Amino acid sequence: MSQSPPPPPAWSISSMANNAIQFLRLPVLASSGLAVVASGVLYFKQNEVVYPRNVPVDARINVPSPRQFGITDFEELQIPTPDGESLHALFLRQPKSRAQRNLTVMMFHGNAGNIGHRVPIGKAIQDTLGCNVFMLEYRGYGKSTGTPDEVGLKIDAQTGLDYLRQRPETRDTKLVIYGQSLGGSVAINLVATNQEQGDIAGLILENTFLSIRKLIPSIMPPARYLARFCHQTWQSEDWLPKIAKIPILFLSGLKDELVPPSHMTGLFAVCESETKIWRTLPNGAHNDSVAEPGYFDHIHSFITEEVTDR
Repeated sequence: MSQSPPPPPAWSISSMANNAIQFLRLPVLASSGLAVVASGVLYFKQNEVVYPRNVPVDARINVPSPRQFGITDFEELQIPTPDGESLHALFLRQPKSRAQRNLTVMMFHGNAGNIGHRVPIGKAIQDTLGCNVFMLEYRGYGKSTGTPDEVGLKIDAQTGLDYLRQRPETRDTKLVIYGQSLGGSVAINLVATNQEQGDIAGLILENTFLSIRKLIPSIMPPARYLARFCHQTWQSEDWLPKIAKIPILFLSGLKDELVPPSHMTGLFAVCESETKIWRTLPNGAHNDSVAEPGYFDHIHSFITEEVTDR
């Protein structure tokens, strides 16, 4: 039976979502105010637009600790990448007081904020599943070094996966990759390029997009004719059909005001995995779908029926 995650001492999941909206309510590409000047900045400044890592203003220096949410059994990590960057990460160890799953969930966050802002989500996943949770912070975000771009984030994702494959307490666990918004695109690419090793047992996608180019007309209408000049493309609709055997859960907030729900519908349509599960969150907006009733129940059912019982 699915268990409802207990609220963290500082933020409950719902209050986390309300607080998150204050500093994460911005389009996947930028705040709506930038649409007016989008045509002038899309090509030359698009990395700053696609990866607003300084939102909120203290996001690079103020990374909330798991201790602030009542988590004591965790590790704070700095993981080197092959190209010389250092990635900040959090490893939340599975609770010893519960029946444990041979499972580690690897989380990829959206395009603003830092991993500290998502700790309540990681805690809720851990409380729901009784598993390890690994949260990776992209280059240029929070306490990670470097500057983000599409090539770099793909390196970061692979670096994090390789770390879990080598870490003694996770190298023999099943891995589930979880991504929200931009993180969903990062997760799709990672799974598509690593599915043959057999350790990735599931993929969870929430409110992600077909591609950045296809997202531009709805997010930045003045720049719709310049979409072809976008070099940060994140072609999820091309990568997703390559995933054949790994079960995939789609979580779509039907009131997503930033990524039109048609993008998630389109991804589900092109998905060719043997097992694909579609779940909607009728009142879920882009940044608060996680607070919708049934969100973690859907994840629990997916893991129980499609991942751990296989």
